[in-house]
Amino acid sequence: MVYLLYDLILYVSALFLVPYYLYRGLRYGKARHGIRERLGVYAQDFRQLLQGRKVIWVHAVSVGETRAAIPLLKSLRERYPDSFLILSNVTETGRKIATGVSEIDYYIFFPFDLRWVVRKALDIIRPSIIILVETEIWPNFVLEAKRKKIPLVVVNGRISDRSFPRYRMAGKLLEPVLDSISDFCMQSEQDSRRIRHLGATVGRVQVTGNLKFDMQPPQINSADLESIKGELRLPVNGCVWVAGSTHDGEESQLVDVYRQLQKICPDLFLVIVPRHPERCRQVCEELTKLGIVAVLRSTLATMSRGFQPGEVMVVDTLGEMLKLYALSDLVFVGGSLVPIGGHNVLEASLMKKPVLFGPYMQNFKEIARLLRAAHGGLQVKDSADLYRQMKLLLENPTEAERIGDNGRYLLQENQGATERTLTVLSRHIAD
Repeated sequence: MVYLLYDLILYVSALFLVPYYLYRGLRYGKARHGIRERLGVYAQDFRQLLQGRKVIWVHAVSVGETRAAIPLLKSLRERYPDSFLILSNVTETGRKIATGVSEIDYYIFFPFDLRWVVRKALDIIRPSIIILVETEIWPNFVLEAKRKKIPLVVVNGRISDRSFPRYRMAGKLLEPVLDSISDFCMQSEQDSRRIRHLGATVGRVQVTGNLKFDMQPPQINSADLESIKGELRLPVNGCVWVAGSTHDGEESQLVDVYRQLQKICPDLFLVIVPRHPERCRQVCEELTKLGIVAVLRSTLATMSRGFQPGEVMVVDTLGEMLKLYALSDLVFVGGSLVPIGGHNVLEASLMKKPVLFGPYMQNFKEIARLLRAAHGGLQVKDSADLYRQMKLLLENPTEAERIGDNGRYLLQENQGATERTLTVLSRHIAD
């Protein structure tokens, strides 16, 4: 009865979701293609590629989960070279990141969690195993996979402070879903305790660590950096501050800090990368009203001059975060000055950059704690504190370099989650 009600709610939601995804798909040029896949309708060439192949289906909802899955995807390709590796996403931005991962054989949009859609998708793809990244659990999808005897494994699992009370409200209703999952590879002891408290069988839960620690830095040398700076029209000898994954309410605070910092560092240049690209034009308009010259990354080809300190580049393209962090001198990671819960700060550490983040880091609480303890990152209380800490780092470049080195060392110290996760997965994947 409860799951019938769930289906009815989804059917009503679909009346709004289909137009919504059509609109979003138009922005990314995949409108009809995306809707078909979300309804379990796949291209003929895809169906032909599946014939006679052992299929490993990895699902990562959006950008963060997709990036976290990359070390695992690379290892799966190495360990099972003859398998057909599929990655599914819910968001177009996650899909865009997926297209840059060469180890993936095919990427699709995740089907709507309607029973008939899920059943059709599973009948066509017929995966040998389904791997869910970061506790991305859809009841109908999980229950249908269980009925078809397809093993499901949660990897890099986490239960955030925000989601834990919501899951608890579901109570007994969640237990059949959790009981349908073969194994849970959780990030931390706290995540392990929480998933067991929600009803996961004790013997199926393991702490394997965080896959994000296993990220590998891209090979970018000084000549590459000079070329990238030229491509982006950045001041050659300027000091670059990259603010990544920002949200509404943060950009104005960052610009205020930027203006204050320019009094002590006149050659400082700010690059803002909003978390959601669809906000970029709005951000530019807001900055213009504040008297800031703001230019979209996508329009640089029409720009007849280079950027000047005091101006701002707003990045409306995808897949460039690590490249931007590589050329930066300082990094701030957003979603943390406003109550969003933070974003992945380890990407800055991967590039050996001093990373700063605000007080709202509920979704990355353990990573924030580890970075603070290792002196590999600075957590600030508010924008005034951000100014103070940034000022100290600009005046002490040796300290900034030390913090960046500590962050990279922390990553190296905590590697191994991918191998531990593969050990669990190998129980369900025949060689």
